[in-house]
Amino acid sequence: MAAKKKSSKAKHVPKKTASEKYAYTLKSVTSETCIKCKTPCSRGMAYVEKMSAPGAIGKGVPCILTKGKGFK
Repeated sequence: MAAKKKSSKAKHVPKKTASEKYAYTLKSVTSETCIKCKTPCSRGMAYVEKMSAPGAIGKGVPCILTKGKGFK
């Protein structure tokens, strides 16, 4: 019987975008941190406004300034 020939081609893996690459490396910060930030971003300022309402409960917002290296 003839042996089956193995394919020498490597599997094609699509490249990740920057947002996918760093998705799990952003630190979550609270509104106090966003208020003190030297370079405020739109996401952080929107979170500060949301948290300034009476009785607002939040879990933090991912900070783009804390992104690290992505995993392969």
